[in-house]
Amino acid sequence: MAKLKIALAQLNILVGDVPGNARQIIAAIESARDIHGADLIVFQELALCGYPPEDLLLHFGLRHQVKAALATVAEATQGITALVGYPEYAEDGLYNSAAVLADGAVQSVYRKWVLPNYSVFDEQRYFKSGAEPLVVNVGGVRVGVLVCEDVWTTDPAKASVAAGAELCVVLNGSPYEGSKQARREFVLSELAANLAVPFVYQNMVGGQDELVFDGGSFAVNADGSLAMRAPSFEENIYCVTVDPARRPQISHAEIAPLQSPEARMYSAIVLAVRDYIRKNGFDGVVLGLSGGIDSALVLSIAVDALGADAVQVVMMPYRYTSDMSITDARQQAETMGVQYEEIPIEPIVTAANAQLETLFAGLGEDATEENIQARSRGILLMAISNKTRRIVLTTGNKSEMAVGYATLYGDMAGGFAPIKDCTKTQVYQLARYRNTLSPVIPERVITREPSAELRPDQKDSDSLPDYATLDAILDALMIEDCSVDDIAARGFDRDVVGEILTMVRRNEYKRRQSPPGVRVSSRAFGRDWRYPITSGYGRK
Repeated sequence: MAKLKIALAQLNILVGDVPGNARQIIAAIESARDIHGADLIVFQELALCGYPPEDLLLHFGLRHQVKAALATVAEATQGITALVGYPEYAEDGLYNSAAVLADGAVQSVYRKWVLPNYSVFDEQRYFKSGAEPLVVNVGGVRVGVLVCEDVWTTDPAKASVAAGAELCVVLNGSPYEGSKQARREFVLSELAANLAVPFVYQNMVGGQDELVFDGGSFAVNADGSLAMRAPSFEENIYCVTVDPARRPQISHAEIAPLQSPEARMYSAIVLAVRDYIRKNGFDGVVLGLSGGIDSALVLSIAVDALGADAVQVVMMPYRYTSDMSITDARQQAETMGVQYEEIPIEPIVTAANAQLETLFAGLGEDATEENIQARSRGILLMAISNKTRRIVLTTGNKSEMAVGYATLYGDMAGGFAPIKDCTKTQVYQLARYRNTLSPVIPERVITREPSAELRPDQKDSDSLPDYATLDAILDALMIEDCSVDDIAARGFDRDVVGEILTMVRRNEYKRRQSPPGVRVSSRAFGRDWRYPITSGYGRK
């Protein structure tokens, strides 16, 4: 019996561009058949419309485009079978489905059983659940079809095997987070070993708003051993070969190495920034370069994502800006070859303070004056953005966003926030990792004590605990949902913990007005953080 060759199309699809996605799918089908000699090509979950399509699914225009595109893609499947994810508008409702296309037509359809409704997923808002397994014969191998969340429980896969599947193929739209790739491989390895059938897992790549998808498609044999792993964050077609004479068994192919945690996170953010800028049609980016570590890291990310020609940086000094900050900003901009400007904000701040002098008479200086500095910088960056069609990248990190250590309409003003889900601890880790590739961030930017430089001799530690403590408390709150008492029981000062949680609650209104940013943790401010702004919880 001939061996079955399966192509995994690890593609970067644009949400909502149904005609464009169909063209990309057809090109991959032709390549898999004519160049790779594949018998079967597998595409990602909801490949035709892109993932996640959210409320676009409710639009009648999308429905009509999907119907036409599915027929067009089907016509291209002469001499090859394709599994294509798409939204199926059936008479009894909408399904997250996978179409089996062959010989120019839709041969059968599988409807996803398990609809995730947690974290960033809300599929039950749109879809109905399927309830029937689907097993199709491809090249003499009985292939069971599954979609994403179906393999995080056992029933759909068990039903597929009970229906005769000798091999299970899974279409996915699984976003990156921390150690997710290792968890995927563990889950599939356990499932394969328990059911004694091989599994082929296909995943997508690319950035979509706050989410970024890391690819890493892989295959495991019936004993749970890893047979193949595609590279992460790379768009391409990757193949595996199945020998049906051996139970069947997947021939061992290239197993791409997993990057270090810092390398994976950095790669995820770079890809997310690149896709957000390009898919939304901006000409490039502009950001404020302060001489501090956050903006230094964002500059490195921007250049790696887009190239130096697409990046402009602006140092906007005030009387509290140190010479060290100006020197280090100049040095990094020169090292990275980006357009660099210096625009002092003294005239803007002076004018604003003069206009408010009478109104503020008799009132002492406080954070108001500091915020005027930050907002003056925001005015300049947004003006440059408007004039050049370069989107502003903000440079705030997760630790700052959590406790509100940022200025609304100031350093929070912008279009995309690359390190919004990176704690300050992770910012340091990523900066040191980036310098292992090439030394672009000045060393003293990494080693100096962080400061917003909005008043004389200011340090972050004047307002916040040390970042190691702060980040540990925030992880316990955000990732583990721990209470004040739970966190204090771990050895943290209870008063400090209570104050931090109060700051998190109090600054929800700020975060609602911040730009979207890349989600790299299991819980980020955004899609999977849905706390009320108005709340009495935690108040004394």
